[in-house]
Amino acid sequence: MSHSFLAGFTTRAIAALAIAGAVAAAATTASAENVSADQIVRALSKKPLTRSLSGARTDPAAAATENRFIESLRNRTTRSLSLGEREQIAAVVADKPKIDLEINFEYNSAEISASAMPAVAALGKALSDPTLKGSTFLVAGHTDAAGTDSYNQDLSERRADTIKRTLVEKYGVNASDLVSAGYGESKLKTPTAPMDAANRRVQVVTMSSRTAAAQ
Repeated sequence: MSHSFLAGFTTRAIAALAIAGAVAAAATTASAENVSADQIVRALSKKPLTRSLSGARTDPAAAATENRFIESLRNRTTRSLSLGEREQIAAVVADKPKIDLEINFEYNSAEISASAMPAVAALGKALSDPTLKGSTFLVAGHTDAAGTDSYNQDLSERRADTIKRTLVEKYGVNASDLVSAGYGESKLKTPTAPMDAANRRVQVVTMSSRTAAAQ
């Protein structure tokens, strides 16, 4: 095996590891038992990854269009979002700072379990932090693959609504700063293990920071 081939292989391997590391850094996962408000603040205040192919981050017109779309979502109900709008939201937040919270709910219910309340409290505290306050956040509900598509879609929407309502009523987060959406089983975190508990999660994403919104 030639030295040049080995060098090329090593370079490609290092590049692949770097890409994997960047993707992992963009989506932090925290269990309900040990997540802290500081962890959430750090995850949601990271700089977004650069969209090198689309150039959306450097194109003023594209950025303005994105901001208008985000503004149009304020005060919308979860169930009022169409499939097209949900997919557009998913595209907008693909490279934004996010954290997956493994928030457990009662079986076949949108009621937050007692064990998950500390994570919700940490989220409420984080979204009220001066670093994040005033930004717009997506609260997205996800399920595993058990059950029908329509059942899981409905369940994910009800759970996203529960988190949003709790953040507003108990922790004083501005309702217009929260966009809630349900994705059912359509965006599994671990597609190779569709029944895995990691798929049953609430994802929180910084859709627009105070700086971006002011531009």
